Amino acid sequence: MARQSNEQPLGEVIRELLSSYRLEGKLNQARIIEAWPEVTGTMITKHTRDLYIKGTKLFVKLDSPALKNELSYSKGQIIDSLNGVVGGKIITDIVFN
Repeated sequence: MARQSNEQPLGEVIRELLSSYRLEGKLNQARIIEAWPEVTGTMITKHTRDLYIKGTKLFVKLDSPALKNELSYSKGQIIDSLNGVVGGKIITDIVFN
């Protein structure tokens, strides 16, 4: 009688665990917020006061009205870059406050 192995790669086990506890969405949201400085750069990060995700929207509080206006033109590119970090479509819009 052949023995069946229960061995699985660790990455697969972690993905199954995150999925079963429905944590993968929160993990991806945290990754997007963590990637903000890398995607937008030092200058924008210095003017960023708060970041949070609600549903599929990223809310960004900035301390510069001129920067809010400037970033609104690059919104699509920023969304694509942030989603690229997590490898999926997590955010669909950015709201600059």
